[in-house]
Amino acid sequence: MLAMKNFRVFFLALLLLLASPVARCQLDSEVEATEAVDEVADLGFVGEDVQDFGDGSYSPAPGVDTISVFPKNSAKSVTAGEETDLLVGVKNDGEATLNVIAIKASIHLPFDHRLQVQNLTVQTFNNASVPASAQATFPYKFAVSKFLQPGTFDLVGTIIYEIDQSPYQNTFYNGTIEVLEAGGPLSIESVFLVTLASALLVLLVIWIRGQIQNLSKKTKRAPKVEVGTKTTDASLDEWLQGTAYTQSLSSKSKKKK
Repeated sequence: MLAMKNFRVFFLALLLLLASPVARCQLDSEVEATEAVDEVADLGFVGEDVQDFGDGSYSPAPGVDTISVFPKNSAKSVTAGEETDLLVGVKNDGEATLNVIAIKASIHLPFDHRLQVQNLTVQTFNNASVPASAQATFPYKFAVSKFLQPGTFDLVGTIIYEIDQSPYQNTFYNGTIEVLEAGGPLSIESVFLVTLASALLVLLVIWIRGQIQNLSKKTKRAPKVEVGTKTTDASLDEWLQGTAYTQSLSSKSKKKK
């Protein structure tokens, strides 16, 4: 019995020794994952703060180029009231690291950029840097007002960054977008146009029907030509009696007999 108890104690001690490295490894992996998430959060966007970055008169830095892409949206169509994804690419061919501060955009009328329709979300970043001779991509989400009339508008997007504590900005997009009404392809304008077309079609059918009815009435009222024996007035016969006309008629009747 004593040997059996000693064997159990030895076995439990061995299990504890084997389990402690596994637990330590699991704890270390959890800590590393948490640190990685925190690091990604520090490098990504941090919020949608509405800040004033000046009057937008910053000039672009030499050697910095930008480009934008609407992922899975080659038509560049935007549904009113819904978020749209936009990717902004930054290429730094300069000699110093640039720090991205924010991305902002605005909606303008296509025929006059001085007429601004809406200021969109200002997306701020924290510790988002692009080293020299490198490139990076930054996400930007925006949503136009759900009350915006569907149609074509101009979108102007700007990225603001710093190099050696000096502010710069680049316009990554300056072109048209198509704003669609939320709730499917049927809009209030399309419903109105369909209703108007239906009403005009009904009026046209009524007018054609009236013209056909008028034409049929005119054909029924055409004058009738009567064909038959000619009747003579009795007073006219009395007035012609004894004249050469009545004598010629009587001689012709006798010859026929």
